[in-house]
Amino acid sequence: MQRPVPVRVDEEQIRALPKAELHVHLEGAFALIDLLTLAKENGVALPGPAATLFDVGTHDVFEIPEVTTGEGGTGVGTGGLSGFLRFLDWECGLVRTADQAFRVAYSFAARQSASGIRYSDVIVNPTHWSAWRGRELALVDAFAAGFDSAEEDGLCAVGVAYSLLRSQSASEAEDIVRSLIETRLRRVVALSVDGDEKTTGRTGEKFRDAFRLAAAGGLHRTVHAGESSGPEGVWDAIDLLGAERIDHGIRAIEDEALVQRLVADGITLNVCPRSNVALGVYPDWASHPLPRLLDAGVAVTLNTDDPAPLGTTLETDWSVASVEFGLGLDDLVGFAARSIDASFADDDLKARLRADLTAAAVETASGGDAR
Repeated sequence: MQRPVPVRVDEEQIRALPKAELHVHLEGAFALIDLLTLAKENGVALPGPAATLFDVGTHDVFEIPEVTTGEGGTGVGTGGLSGFLRFLDWECGLVRTADQAFRVAYSFAARQSASGIRYSDVIVNPTHWSAWRGRELALVDAFAAGFDSAEEDGLCAVGVAYSLLRSQSASEAEDIVRSLIETRLRRVVALSVDGDEKTTGRTGEKFRDAFRLAAAGGLHRTVHAGESSGPEGVWDAIDLLGAERIDHGIRAIEDEALVQRLVADGITLNVCPRSNVALGVYPDWASHPLPRLLDAGVAVTLNTDDPAPLGTTLETDWSVASVEFGLGLDDLVGFAARSIDASFADDDLKARLRADLTAAAVETASGGDAR
């Protein structure tokens, strides 16, 4: 497919497009003011100067031996993905009360709304939230209360993808899924699994039964795969875990048969280019396979992953992508449409968002297409 001469699409135009975000972690969406407030409330010293709090590699507490992720180095700080996950553990450890969890959830919805995001499937991995060990469902319930309040105030609607950690055992995973199905916690729409594939190795077989239980219990399934591992992680996610979507999945480009399978089964990849570059999976945006995946017919959405420590917003990343990948406004409308279609929002909300997107695309284009 011949692409237009790169011209940056304005962020204001992007914000005006109703859309969903499908690969974003609550653990990676704390605003700086949230962290400073929580640290003060809990009497916790910051790991470094407030102004550079998100510069993970400058804080000794997060330094661990280098972990190469993918093809190009270690990325954020000296610890790559593993060091980055340690930072997430630290910040999530600041949330110790239901009120604090409520505020984090409400703040997330407000942040999403500021980017023109109308629905989010937010990933929550309770293993990062150390104060809530043994009370994980109470934590998710406190988040749900915050999301409820935010939606009542007209902010972004949010569904929760409850995420397992790759290092958890099969029995732990199955117990978690049984609890989710029995309690029917509001806002929980999906089961996920995340963590460093390179460190843990292949875990699809271990979690097969947990994901079968989730499917039988009416939960959607989304799986982190094909980031710090190669195509084999994506194959496992599809064949062993019944994944409806893949978070990342970019290493699928290395396996032509896998790409064909993604297209044939209509499986969406929730791709995060800035994260992949920052964490060393690819050396730069120009090397990222997103355009090749699109050209092959794979359904791709464009997401932030962990926007706060990566110093970005969704509209910023879409705007950068317009230049780096030669995308015009019509292409970004396509990303918005795919984000809605692949979301785990209910059918009524999807229909409203599609109608609103159609109207917004016409209005935005009439103000000047960025091609």
